[in-house]
Formats: sequence, structure tokens, C-alpha cells
Amino acid sequence: MNRRHLLALVGLAVLSLTAGCFGPGAISAEQLDQEPAEPYEWDSGRDVHIAVQTDSSFRAVYNVSGDSIELFRRDGFGGRNPLNVRAVRYRYPNGTVVTGSELEARGGGIDRTREVVTVTFPNGTAAGQLAFTAGATPKRFSLPVFVDGSYEVVLPPDRRVDFPVFGTVSPRGSTTEVVDGQTHIRWEEVTSRGVTVQYYLQRDIPIFGAIAAISLVVGFGGAYYYKRQIDELREMREEMGLDVEVEEKDDGPPPGMR
Repeated sequence: MNRRHLLALVGLAVLSLTAGCFGPGAISAEQLDQEPAEPYEWDSGRDVHIAVQTDSSFRAVYNVSGDSIELFRRDGFGGRNPLNVRAVRYRYPNGTVVTGSELEARGGGIDRTREVVTVTFPNGTAAGQLAFTAGATPKRFSLPVFVDGSYEVVLPPDRRVDFPVFGTVSPRGSTTEVVDGQTHIRWEEVTSRGVTVQYYLQRDIPIFGAIAAISLVVGFGGAYYYKRQIDELREMREEMGLDVEVEEKDDGPPPGMR
């Protein structure tokens, strides 16, 4: 076997191993039935309740109706990527909660394609609640709006959004409240394309302030040093008579031209 054939076989093996990670297909029952890090907030009084966790993930509860819902993230090129959901739960209107695999056994479905995860609800269900856990970016939560209505995003302890530049909330029209050390951001009605929250740790602000102060000191020090260098160069020119000669040449025209 020559080197080219060996490389081809290695490439085929890699594609075979990764095809299940990125391609379409069913999500394992183990992943669907995982226990969430903390209990889901079923009775928040909001159409959508999202709790951001410290491990770069979030727990979400959606009030849903209809036959199905598509879960995805938008990429930077206008496309969609499926959410890597886990710990899926479905709550019937009567309060019964089932796991993801039980949802499938009762006539629902959870299918992943290259663009979305489609959750199909059991036949005959007028309305219910869907809960799941998925990954998030550190210090930034962003997700498309799958369901219109009232929203609440709860940040991890000691995270804030009040300081401009470091903290931003979109869409506008939200209210913010700190309860037991956690920031709660609420919207009465969200119909925009997505929800985004950029947040920071409280201890980051003194660090940012110290960095800014050091930068100012260094900047002023550099400006002072530069000015001193110019002054010293001017003094050297004057001692060498270079500036005097220039001034004599600029005294006026020669006597014969006056």
C-alpha cells in the first residue's frame, strides 16, 4: 500500500467517525434523558424562561403549541445550525413531565438535520411546555426567537449588564432586576428575530478600571518623554548655532536691496 492510498483510508476513517457528530440523525436516548443541572422553571409565568449557567450552557422552557418547533442557531453566513440539545423534557397541560425518549414513545419525535433539531409533539396535545439544555458562549447569550411572547433571561450569580460597552441587551424594551444576586432581564413581548445579552462579572469592572488607568499613565508618560526629547533636540540646535543662523538669514533682505 503506497502513501496516497494510506492517506485516503485515513481520511475516510475520519469522515466516518465525524459523520454522526455533524450530520443528520437521531439523538441518543442517553443525551435526551440526561438530568438538567438544576430543575427547569416550569411556572415562571413567562412564555419563555431561560437560565444561563456558569458552565457555558443554558436551560430553557418554552410554552409551545401546534405540531412542532425547530431549534437552531444562525451562523455568520445566513445559514442555520442545529442546537446540540440535551436533557429534553416535555410537560403536558395536566402537569405530567416526560423525558425526551418518553416523548418519542408517546407519538412525538426529536430529529436532527444539518440545519435544525425538530421536536414534534404528541398527537392530540393542544399546548404544553418544552424544556431543554444547550450550549452558550461565555459572557454572551444569543438565540433566535422560536416563540413570540413574554421572555425572561436569568444570568448566573454576580453577572451584570448595566455598564455600557461591556453589557448590552437586545431587543430594547426590557426591564432588569437583581434578585438574590442574579440579574433577571424581562420583556413583556418579543417579536424580534433574536434575543442577545452581553454580560460581565462584577469583579471585571475594577480590573477594567485598573487597566484603563495604567493605559492613561503610560500614555501621558510617553507623551511627556516625547516632548522632553523634542525640547532637548531644540536646545542642542541652539547650542550649535543652527537656529541662530536660520534667524540671521530671516532678518531681511541684504542692505543693497533695502
